Amino acid sequence: MSPKPRTHSKLETVAEYTVLFEPAVEGGYVVTCPALPGLVTEGDSLTEARRMAKDAIRAYLESLRRDGEPAPEDAKLTADPVKEKIRIPIPA
Repeated sequence: MSPKPRTHSKLETVAEYTVLFEPAVEGGYVVTCPALPGLVTEGDSLTEARRMAKDAIRAYLESLRRDGEPAPEDAKLTADPVKEKIRIPIPA
């Protein structure tokens, strides 16, 4: 089932997707969208990252439409993302 689009004008609809903003080590934010595999963008500020996310999602959805694929539903996150450190032994 595709996301329930809201009518925005006679020529377009509006879809909503959950995005995750992760602070980047070098500054700014890296943005991902769980419902859209492979979508990654970034911005130097939260405002720019939001703008870049909207542009990336729009391009992703337009690509799906050109290929005749349906827009996926938004991911239903049942909990907040988890942040933890994992130790991995690496053979010398």
